[in-house]
This record gives sequence, structure tokens and C-alpha cells, in this order.
Amino acid sequence: MAELLYGKEIAEKIKNSLKQQITNLKDKYDCVPALCAVQVGENPASSVYLRAQQKNADNLGINYKLHTLDAGIDEKKLIDFILNLNADDKVNGIILQLPLPASLDAKKIISFFDPIKDVEGMHPENLGKIILDKAHLAPCTACAAIEILNSTGIDFYGKEAVVVGHSEIVGKPLALMLLNKFATTTVCHIATGERGLLQKHVETAEILIVAVGKANLISGSWVREGAIVVDIGINRLGDKLVGDVEFDGAQKKAAYITPVPGGVGPVTVAILMRNLVEAAKLQLFKRDGKRKR
Repeated sequence: MAELLYGKEIAEKIKNSLKQQITNLKDKYDCVPALCAVQVGENPASSVYLRAQQKNADNLGINYKLHTLDAGIDEKKLIDFILNLNADDKVNGIILQLPLPASLDAKKIISFFDPIKDVEGMHPENLGKIILDKAHLAPCTACAAIEILNSTGIDFYGKEAVVVGHSEIVGKPLALMLLNKFATTTVCHIATGERGLLQKHVETAEILIVAVGKANLISGSWVREGAIVVDIGINRLGDKLVGDVEFDGAQKKAAYITPVPGGVGPVTVAILMRNLVEAAKLQLFKRDGKRKR
């Protein structure tokens, strides 16, 4: 029976480390890290994440502000709004809540972020640095998955890792992070499933990470004995939330598995706060010419 990888304990360790760093920034440099979230229109799906951002920021002594813009805003006005946040020295981090209305191109909008204020690590410059294993700010959910895997004490070297899902915010950066750790990494996506090969790949995985958003996509019977399973999906099925992996069956075979909810989510928010603190340090370095620690 798999050991459950609860995210709360891992998240608390990250946040405890941040508290002293935030105190140092306040005491030594009069810098109170400030995070601005931008939401376009009303999006109930974002409400849980937004509340978690606010709660964590408050607990850490971080300034947090949510800007809710009209759903009908045009692209130029949204870009101008982002550019104003870039120019505001009191803003250390910017996060754009997704999805955006269909009329707006998220990739284009994010490309206008100042890379050192991009606390979700989605600017092309930050994504590109993952290839070189030089990223200061990387996608929060992908980093959260790595933190959870690290908590098991696993040696990544040569391990068979399978990532199901190839989004820009999770699957692709996560695959690069695993490659940087010398895991033997396979990425599966919709075409893998359409060819009927998804089960075959999943069955090889010593490390299995799934981020698709389809309830019980992965049968528990496919999971390799002794695997580590990180389930990033969160889906409503009837009156409960479930992941992308069929939990009961997977728990019987895996060595470790994340619950849904309560697994990756808390760590993702903690990583967002860690990225904000790192962003504040990068901005002080840019301003003063020396790195703040």
C-alpha cells in the first residue's frame, strides 16, 4: 500500500524557509515583497487558487493585490496594464490568472512581462533557461512536482520517468527538469492515447506524473509496482474531487502517491511565494548590483 505524499508538510518547510528571507529583505533593504495577480473577467475555477494566494501571502507578510479587469478588455489595454506593473518598483511579482477570455492570447500577453517579475516562470526567457538548468523562476506546478519527488529521497539518475500531458505550464518544463536530473524521460500526450500506446508507456514508469485534467484517465492497474505517482490533475466527479489517476488501484501498487486534493496544490502555492521572494532578490540585484540573500 502506497505511502501518501501530502503537500502540506512540504509546503510548510518551504514557507518556514521563506519567513527568515522575507524578514531579512524587510530589515536590511526595506523591501516588502509584493505580488499582483491579474484576473480578466470572473472565473470561478480560479477562486480556490486566488484564496490560497491571499492566505499564504498574508501569513508570510507579503503584500498581495488582486486586479480584476473587465472580461471585454482589449489586448492593447491589457498589455498596457502589464507594462505599468513592470514599471512599478513596488511590484515584485505578476501573475496572470488563466484561462483568459478566448479573444486574448495568453502566450502573447505573458511575453510582455518583465522576466524578473514573472513569478509563474512562463515568460519565454524563463522557460528557455530551464533547458540550461539555469532558471531562477520556473513554472510553479512543475517545480512542486519535483519538490514532492525530492521528499521521497529518490535518486533520479537513470530512472524511467513518464510525464502524461505536455502543456507549457506543467508537462514540457517538467520533462526538462527531469532530464536535467538525468531521469530517462518519456512524454505522453493526446497522440499517444490515440495510438493506443498510453498504457504501454505508463507501465514502464518508476516515476509517473500526470497532468491532463481528465478524471481517472490512468487506470490503477497500469501503475508499475513500487512506482512514485504524482497526480496533478484535479477534476470534479459527482460530489467529490478526483485526480487523473484512478487512486484506489494505484495506491495498491505504488510505493508513494499524492492524494487529490491535498497533494500538489499546497506545494504549488508555496513555490509561487518562493518565486516571488527570488524575484524580489533579482530586482534588488539589478538595482544595486549585488545579490541580496
